Amino acid sequence: MNSPILEAHRLLRFAKYVTVPFFLLMLLSKSAYAASQLVTELDSIKLVLIQIGPALSAVLFVLAGIFYAVGQMLPPDKKANFHTAAINIIIGAVVVGALSVASTSLAIASTQLLSNFTAVNSI
Repeated sequence: MNSPILEAHRLLRFAKYVTVPFFLLMLLSKSAYAASQLVTELDSIKLVLIQIGPALSAVLFVLAGIFYAVGQMLPPDKKANFHTAAINIIIGAVVVGALSVASTSLAIASTQLLSNFTAVNSI
């Protein structure tokens, strides 16, 4: 008759062969679920950029014009600071506008990449 400690040791050795694949399977299923959640988040970000992006870009261009106009009325050292701020705002407006236009393409590419990732991991 075997001792209870020896039996417990055998049981633990057997358990690692069962639990490791189980935990790997759970991890892969969690990553597939996380990827589907990420796709949903990307779609919501795409919708926000499509709706708000062009308006935000226009507002930033108007704000840059205001900064430039105010800078024209100030002394040269302040004028340079306001013109620099206006250029930075214009760069931000261009980036927001480009992201708004490209958001659909970026979301499609990201969705395809994530769906390929989940298809490979679910096999």
